[in-house]
Amino acid sequence: MGTEDRKLQQSASNLEKSLLRLEEALHENHDNRLIVDGTIQRFEFTIELYWKTLKRLLQVEGIVVKTPKETLKEAYQVGWLENEKAWLQMLRDRNETFHTYNEELALQIVENIQEYFPEMKKTFSDLRGKGKL
Repeated sequence: MGTEDRKLQQSASNLEKSLLRLEEALHENHDNRLIVDGTIQRFEFTIELYWKTLKRLLQVEGIVVKTPKETLKEAYQVGWLENEKAWLQMLRDRNETFHTYNEELALQIVENIQEYFPEMKKTFSDLRGKGKL
């Protein structure tokens, strides 16, 4: 197994763990500000791992991408993402939470994360089923 294969395997493992941690956070009571903050942080981390893993997968296919947005668009083009619009909105939400903090926005984004999570989980499962992860 080459270095790139090991890196890809590690990325997949980290992404899977991150999805599990995010799912745990989504089952908590979001009346608690600390839980809201933790859920958002887990979401940010998961989105970061997702785009970097997809970037690595695209490189294996000979497709060079540089930015998270470009990575998601290319992953959609090759059929690895079903809902490009949802993934791009996830990225926008991640950028919103990363650069500013607003309590109302935070609560809205946690609601959005609840809606996004099935797509995130399905995409991971699909990638694994296609032998990509």
